Amino acid sequence: MSEPVASFPASSALDEELARAELYGLLARLWYAAPDAELLSAFQVAPTEAPAAGAFLEEPWRELVGAARRVDVAAAREEYDALFGGIGKPEVYLFGSYYLSGFLNDKPLARLRGDLAQLGLAREQSVSESEDHVACLFEVMRYLIAGEDAAVANLTRQQAFFAAHLQPWLPALCDAVAQHPKAGFYAALAGLTRAFAEVEAQGFDMLA
Repeated sequence: MSEPVASFPASSALDEELARAELYGLLARLWYAAPDAELLSAFQVAPTEAPAAGAFLEEPWRELVGAARRVDVAAAREEYDALFGGIGKPEVYLFGSYYLSGFLNDKPLARLRGDLAQLGLAREQSVSESEDHVACLFEVMRYLIAGEDAAVANLTRQQAFFAAHLQPWLPALCDAVAQHPKAGFYAALAGLTRAFAEVEAQGFDMLA
């Protein structure tokens, strides 16, 4: 898994699967690091309709676009560092193991690595974050949607990975960010992330 690269969703009229993959890619990029000038510029001209199917996403998407249009690069970076960076314990953890077990680099990470190995995926040495970083997990979901190998990139794999490695703890992360007094842009991102996760969970439930 490499550093996330955003593919900015252009319109809700896009093919639904492509839109899902692009939204996962955008979320991965924004949770991995503060938005740069190019990404904030893209938000200035972004459509305000949701980039994936479902009216449930419309309002949280508009809130994120609005928040991005109000923030500049320096403020976004300062907010990211205040919430997720710093020396020692961050204000908010971005790693699944912390929410699932209370510890970093714990058993949930080992299980994740086993599942990634079965998918033929591994973390690139240049990426310092462990595989249970929320951005890395979103990148895996993007791959499972948009990848060319149908034996791996299919709805069954997406559902299993989402249920095992995102659904159990993602709401807790979103709550921690949304309720944090230092969160502005990232509170809006947490709102969209939670809404998108709920849409995904409902869609996967329909497959059962």
